[in-house]
Amino acid sequence: MSLAWLVRMRAGQSGWIDAIWSAATGLAGFSVALTPASSAPFGRRLLAAGLVLLWSLRLASHIFARTRGAGDDPRYAALAQEWGADFPRRLFVFLQIQAAAALPLVASIALTARAPRPFPDFFDIAGLFVAATALAGEALADAQLARFRRAAPRGAICEIGLWGASRHPNYFFEFLFWCAWPLIAFDRSGAFPQGWLALAAPIFIYWLLAHVSGVPPLEKHMRATRGAAFDDYARRVNVFFPGPRVNLLAPRSNGRRRNR
Repeated sequence: MSLAWLVRMRAGQSGWIDAIWSAATGLAGFSVALTPASSAPFGRRLLAAGLVLLWSLRLASHIFARTRGAGDDPRYAALAQEWGADFPRRLFVFLQIQAAAALPLVASIALTARAPRPFPDFFDIAGLFVAATALAGEALADAQLARFRRAAPRGAICEIGLWGASRHPNYFFEFLFWCAWPLIAFDRSGAFPQGWLALAAPIFIYWLLAHVSGVPPLEKHMRATRGAAFDDYARRVNVFFPGPRVNLLAPRSNGRRRNR
């Protein structure tokens, strides 16, 4: 993240920060997954390494492609305006906090790779299915948004496909990906109780995306730039978890039962 800080200061584009964080977290997770462990089946270590590598390559390459030729990320631009002349120093500290934020994720990968039960079993397959669904869903959400932006007028709000079921489907599928790790780490025999600690990954990433650095600053920017159009969209579409839209035209009950 020190490298990410240097790139941001030289290039003036904050998108590189998230790309470098994704690549660095993936490299760390890949390394700990393949670290030799006598009690862990090699197949599970290989599964963990492969999943985090796919996640990292997809996310980092997507952010790299999006950043090239684009302006500054609105979240970091808001911080630059808020911090003023102290922005370089405060950004450096902020990025070291981001580096620390990767620790629960990498620790969950390490725990998952070291689950000692025979490989493969039901939980390995279930975890693989959840991770594959999440990676495909996040890639689809990103592709739908990119396609919309190429065709829609500037300032329009994407409401096609997955974006009509959640205001942040890419964040939801990112959270879903990390739900795969405690599934694979789980040992129903009780011989590996520390596997439950892998729950730290989905819990932490949900808190981070839904309440800290994901949804709140992005929606603040959307409200500032889209105004009433975004407020209308927010009233009709769930913020994080995909689900049916709210029908604003449906009659509301007054709470009293009607006699038949």
